[in-house]
Amino acid sequence: MKLSNEGLKDRKAWEALGYELPEYSRDVMKAKTITSPTWIHFGGGNIFRAFQAHVAQKLLNQGISDRGIVVAEGYDTTIPEKAYHPFDNLSILVTLKSDGSVAKTVIGSIAEAYKLEHESADDWATLAGMFRNPSLQMTSFTITEKGYQLKNAAGELFPAIAADFEAGPEKATGYMGKVSAMLYERYLAGGLPIAMVSMDNCSHNGDKLKEAMVAFAEAWEEKGLCKEGYLAYVTDASKVSFPWTMIDKITPRPDPTVLEILEADGVENVEPVVTGHKSFVAPFVNAEETEYLVIEDDFPNGRPALEKGGVMFADRETVEKVERMKVTTCLNPIHTALAVFGCLLGFERISQEMKDEDLQKLARGIGYKEGLPVVVNPGVLDPKKFIDTVIGVRLPNPFMPDTPQRIATDTSQKLPVRYGETIKSYQASDTLDVSSLNLIPLVQAAWMRYLMGVNDAGEAFELSPDPVLETLAPKFGALKLGEVTREDAEQLVLPLLHNETIFGVDLVEAGLSEKVMDDFLKLTEGVGAVRRTLKNSVAE
Repeated sequence: MKLSNEGLKDRKAWEALGYELPEYSRDVMKAKTITSPTWIHFGGGNIFRAFQAHVAQKLLNQGISDRGIVVAEGYDTTIPEKAYHPFDNLSILVTLKSDGSVAKTVIGSIAEAYKLEHESADDWATLAGMFRNPSLQMTSFTITEKGYQLKNAAGELFPAIAADFEAGPEKATGYMGKVSAMLYERYLAGGLPIAMVSMDNCSHNGDKLKEAMVAFAEAWEEKGLCKEGYLAYVTDASKVSFPWTMIDKITPRPDPTVLEILEADGVENVEPVVTGHKSFVAPFVNAEETEYLVIEDDFPNGRPALEKGGVMFADRETVEKVERMKVTTCLNPIHTALAVFGCLLGFERISQEMKDEDLQKLARGIGYKEGLPVVVNPGVLDPKKFIDTVIGVRLPNPFMPDTPQRIATDTSQKLPVRYGETIKSYQASDTLDVSSLNLIPLVQAAWMRYLMGVNDAGEAFELSPDPVLETLAPKFGALKLGEVTREDAEQLVLPLLHNETIFGVDLVEAGLSEKVMDDFLKLTEGVGAVRRTLKNSVAE
């Protein structure tokens, strides 16, 4: 069986193998979408095809919408030609359920995939024409948080951004510069309204996108590279909105076991490929069943009825509450704890960790005992039910190929939000005592034990990428299991605990430094000390 328009004509063959197929005419959908687009999406990766494209398909299947999505790829511009065009823009969503079953859905809601680059002149012209079309209501983004960054850690413009500031909309080559060039087309068409909707997994994502668009408009106007009034257009909320969103769905890279399922069904030529930018792409996506998308309802040109596809709409305050609930208490802190201890204890899958009694207690303790007391209920999602799903459904899912090593990436940048915010909430509370926190200090100590690069069996392992490795890994790596003294800890660990950039708070001033120091010393006592310390800590 071939994943193509021609291949889908044999519907019975696909349906006999359990595939859900599009229930609408793709030819009609494509014609209407190209002629009168309502939704353009930037970033053609896995999360888009597993989530946003599936939402659009639900609307099409129900007859609520007659148009799909146009996708534009501005970073890894080989993705359209490798993962879209050979398959007539079709893809297979394989939903890996916690009960061991899989759901296979052929996604057909993507009308066309284009390269967002001046070098692909036809694609650029087509996209520019779509931005000039009054029918366009929204653009959405899944380009990762890095895609919005204009400056380095020192506050200096990246060279590519500075070059785009000088080049103007007709020659921009960076992602944000090219997006701004498209938005400029909409301004030239009469200042038409539009919603620019970041759906990337980062706090206040709408503001990050807005700041980038405003920066380009300011630079281009100042240098006379665009018509006067573009900046006023970008900053006019009645014309251009930048809603906040919270998104949550795990979509790992294409998994070999999923490939085996599809090949056993007889689906041809679906092997993953690695692009020049090291993206793992395939005509299929594997993803968990749980998903959340909450969007601030601010669309100056109207919007598709996405709520009919499972999306939640709310005001900005509610979106922020949901985001804080997820990132600071109900999911991400649990994830990071399992990542650090998983690496130290030799686990290769998060789902395997959830079969471990001690690690399951750690997850429950951080979520229910230490996190839940400071959660502000956002209303649209119940925090306890959210944690119930995380611990009971999502993390134990044996079919989700997620690894502690992947989640351990950039832990130093995650600690201040995932634990520091909870500590701050305890400090500000009239009823909670920060000294009652035991598991959060344990995880912070375990992260420093992790930096030694030696697991609990005394074997060296490779640390996941992190900006602090260059400075901290050599120092902690010089320590020897069973030989770490309190003097060593005071010289190395204690100064680090003052670092608010890493921990979000000064742990010494917060009164948690002694707990972290004691835990670190216990964790470094020798082989088996990590397991022993964890077991004793979660038993309390």
